[in-house]
Amino acid sequence: MPEHATASRPAFIPPRFWAWLSGAVLIIVLDQLTKSYFDGNMAYAERWPVLPFFDFTLLYNPGAAFSFLAGGQGWQRWLFTAIALGAVGLILHLLRRHPRQTLFCASLTCILGGAIGNLIDRIMHGHVVDFLLFHWAGWHFPAFNVADIAITCGAALLILDEILRIRRERRRRADPAA
Repeated sequence: MPEHATASRPAFIPPRFWAWLSGAVLIIVLDQLTKSYFDGNMAYAERWPVLPFFDFTLLYNPGAAFSFLAGGQGWQRWLFTAIALGAVGLILHLLRRHPRQTLFCASLTCILGGAIGNLIDRIMHGHVVDFLLFHWAGWHFPAFNVADIAITCGAALLILDEILRIRRERRRRADPAA
């Protein structure tokens, strides 16, 4: 067998990859613990007022963000499961390839933890458990959960990372000696 062949050797996984995965696991655990608490201690659609504009509530969302496709006949469960599995695979690949890009990986870690948190709900229950509700003067923002917060923060960090990357690239082009 040629010396350069690596078929019998496992591929190297950077240590930082495991740190990013640990962050995602932390998000998943927090998400599942909070969902379990509210699902076990509240009746469906029950509300616990916390602040004049914020309540805990228990709602189930068979759809995606903002209840997109929630009225489907059940097929959307498998569509969103497949999309989440694809996203998880892509994110794991990106985390493994770019473990030293801190902001990029932090964003992916948040998205990964949130995606898996909601994926667990879809597989186990056929819907996502939501329990955070903001409202004001008769207006209600769609209920959400810890996984949704992680995904939203991850998306914001991903946008910030791209803006900073573009700025660095512009500076580099403007001053090639730097």
